Amino acid sequence: MPKSSLFNAFSRILKRAEIPSIPIHSFRHTHAVLQLEAGADMNYIQERLGHGSMQITADVYAHVSKKIEQDTMSEFENYTKDILN
Repeated sequence: MPKSSLFNAFSRILKRAEIPSIPIHSFRHTHAVLQLEAGADMNYIQERLGHGSMQITADVYAHVSKKIEQDTMSEFENYTKDILN
């Protein structure tokens, strides 16, 4: 399917649903971030998105979520508490 057909169909769907126009790529980005927040492995996400390397995936997606940052800090804090006990 040509990209233009996909983009045009997506635009029509948004218009019919009375949803403001958003880039279709936003869904890809949201999907990747939700996968990360759910604990998916970066290698899995890289394969799913079709990136040539995991570094590309990590550069784009690993730093975008406050939830991931908070969860990681909480895990680290819990780990260090166990060390001192």
